[in-house]
Amino acid sequence: MGLLQDKVCLITGGSRGIGESIVKHFVKEGAKVAFTYRSSAESSNRIVSECEAEGATIKAYQSDASDYAAAEKLVADVLEDFGKIDVLINNAGITMDTLMLRMTEDHWDKVMEVNLKSVFNLTKQVIKPMLRNRGGSIINMSSVVGVFGNAGQANYAASKAGIIGFTKSIAKEIGSRGIRCNAIAPGFIETDMTHELDEKTRQAYIDGIPLKRLGKGEDVSNACVFLASDMSEYISGQVLSVCGALNT
Repeated sequence: MGLLQDKVCLITGGSRGIGESIVKHFVKEGAKVAFTYRSSAESSNRIVSECEAEGATIKAYQSDASDYAAAEKLVADVLEDFGKIDVLINNAGITMDTLMLRMTEDHWDKVMEVNLKSVFNLTKQVIKPMLRNRGGSIINMSSVVGVFGNAGQANYAASKAGIIGFTKSIAKEIGSRGIRCNAIAPGFIETDMTHELDEKTRQAYIDGIPLKRLGKGEDVSNACVFLASDMSEYISGQVLSVCGALNT
């Protein structure tokens, strides 16, 4: 039996990077997984096929987490297809990095919509079914940048800091009904973006990390499994940094 056996888990932004790692890890732990993508249909279909070949119950949904009506429809569809939602992972996110002097209103608004408004949209929709079940786990993907800031990322840092405040507030609102809400704050994780860095820049990132390596998607998915499972049933309102001691 896996740590998430028969739990129904909804994961936004699950078609690539950290999201894909979470989807595959949850399947291995016995979860029934619903995940979203915006445009990566080919990648999503591949993930579904690979997981189904291993006997998993999994379905991909094309949905824009930053759109309130789309989030409402998504949750209704997942409930119809799976019957319940035990775990929500708000993982969808983007970056539009630039210095404040060059940052446009669109740079700000788009990052806020995708990174922060999406967390409100999906959390709003899953609370009622979780209340009916008198239990659930909501996991919001923040960032160490939301804790200590970063030049050229004022929009991203603000959105991720907002997620932390949101997480702590929701944990206090719904804790009496058995629903937990936590945040994960990854540091520098191996992604498509880091693969494109030149070696000098990449090494500069590594030099600043006490554990002297970039994180892997599995490092984040391990934390997600813990917070989604019954092992963390008395943990709520917390921010778990997965950063190799960068945020210390």
